[in-house]
Amino acid sequence: MKIRHLLTAAVILAITTFSAQAQNAKTSFLDAKSAGPDFAVQGEYVGTIGKKRKLGVQVVALGKGGFDAVLYAGGLPGAGWDGKTRTRLKGKTSDGKVTFKGKNFAGTVAGGVFSGTADDDVKYQAKKVMRKSTTLGAKAPKGAVVLFDGSTADHFQGGKIEAGGLLNVGVRTKRKFSNFKLHLEFRTPFMPYARGQGRGNSGMYLLDQYECQVLDSFGLAGLDNECGGIYKVARPNVNMCLPPLSWQTYDVDFTAAKFDKAGKKVSPAVTTIRHNGVVIHEKLTLKVTAGGGQNDEKPGALYLQNHGDPVRFRNIWIVEIK
Repeated sequence: MKIRHLLTAAVILAITTFSAQAQNAKTSFLDAKSAGPDFAVQGEYVGTIGKKRKLGVQVVALGKGGFDAVLYAGGLPGAGWDGKTRTRLKGKTSDGKVTFKGKNFAGTVAGGVFSGTADDDVKYQAKKVMRKSTTLGAKAPKGAVVLFDGSTADHFQGGKIEAGGLLNVGVRTKRKFSNFKLHLEFRTPFMPYARGQGRGNSGMYLLDQYECQVLDSFGLAGLDNECGGIYKVARPNVNMCLPPLSWQTYDVDFTAAKFDKAGKKVSPAVTTIRHNGVVIHEKLTLKVTAGGGQNDEKPGALYLQNHGDPVRFRNIWIVEIK
């Protein structure tokens, strides 16, 4: 009987623990004030190591005072990083102090400064920065179709204006497009307990057929299923994802697939995409992505996917190209 009771207690504890972890994973913060002290540590840092060699650091919050840090030789992604050298550190908060350790590196974060030592007592120091996309707030040019400016969501099926004049997810444009230039701004929530695809997941489907991922991939490798990736087609040239709660931009040049009179495709769809002002795909040949509304490579809607996370959009406009 005692063994049975012990097993029952163990099962109940396991279920309770799993439920608590699952609930934590869905915890989302939509503003910095409520995000807690870990959010203040998370972010990007820029400085030098050794004899004034440039260094970039990205600190990712993992919940309960835990962190990952990535050190980039030459500077931050899209701003000097050599594209190869990345060093990962693990961090934790203890007695109010945030410390990091990794292979040949150790450091601390205090007062907005990430500092420490590497091999042979080489010192490094980096100050926290707040990068912004070079196209953030871009105004719609003359002749553009303004799909969302915070005043109405009528251009989208299922569109709603959320708090702050933002657009919800899970919406499609009522209008269909072929060749165009698109500007779109998005914000992922702060979800420190979530991981991978559970962290600020959405997607921008061009023509309702080709998915460019929207995800909190800050500090990750930059794969095809992470932010800026074309799902199962191509990873971004560089992971330009900014920290969660930052407003980010996609700027897209899109040319639709062409067909002959018999309906045979003679050229595929091609796109160039800039993430936060940096080219992450250049003249990329596309393939239809599962999960959109169409699979025939014909004119289609702009679809903003709902994956259950409170991702939000704003300042969306499109210029059709004949």
